[in-house]
Amino acid sequence: MIFAVIIGTEILNARREDKHFKFLRDELLKRGYTLSGSFIIKDDKTLMKKTFEMIKSIPNSKMFCFGGIGATPDDFTREVSAEVFSDGMEFNEEFKTLLTNRFTKEELPTRINMSYWPKNAKPLRNNPINGFYGYYIEERYFFTPGFPEMAQPMVLEALNKFFPPKEKFDRYTIFVDAREGDILDIMKKLPTDIDFSSLPKINMTCEISIAGNEAKKWIEFFKSELDKKGIKYKDL
Repeated sequence: MIFAVIIGTEILNARREDKHFKFLRDELLKRGYTLSGSFIIKDDKTLMKKTFEMIKSIPNSKMFCFGGIGATPDDFTREVSAEVFSDGMEFNEEFKTLLTNRFTKEELPTRINMSYWPKNAKPLRNNPINGFYGYYIEERYFFTPGFPEMAQPMVLEALNKFFPPKEKFDRYTIFVDAREGDILDIMKKLPTDIDFSSLPKINMTCEISIAGNEAKKWIEFFKSELDKKGIKYKDL
């Protein structure tokens, strides 16, 4: 399962609009992957820790986290990610050197903390805006800045390294001129392991979608059951 965690009180209080979810969702879909969940949470250590722990508890989970890796007092992501996904913190020497060469002696004591990462974290370097790094842990948990212009290239870097394109499944969708309740018996005849969804419409109709290796077989089955009931439908 793949999750997005978007950290930003400024999104929740309407000072900014989120641009991470759609980008990550669409880039994953291009490669044949889907998100299992997305969370927008405030800059709160306890909430962040609980969210990270929940995702970590799911076998083979993966996570893209946006925001909170800077050097201001409300940037908690580095600290909390170390607590949940690692066994302490250490300076990443490569990033530390970059910062040392970038900032003055007066600026450095604060800025240098951006390179203080969870132990064994590795850099995400693709930041065309200012060259500062994000990082990842265990090739599963990815941490990027809150600025979309910086985060998006790092997401692509991670996807290109660790998410090889998968075979895309066929998807078939039909519009059904009936309420969901009128066709529940047909839905119950479908296998539980197929990718099936039903989207009800306000005008008492619904949209049926089936995806997977046998999607064509099961959408044709669904159509035949609709024919038996005399219910009209059309392909979308």
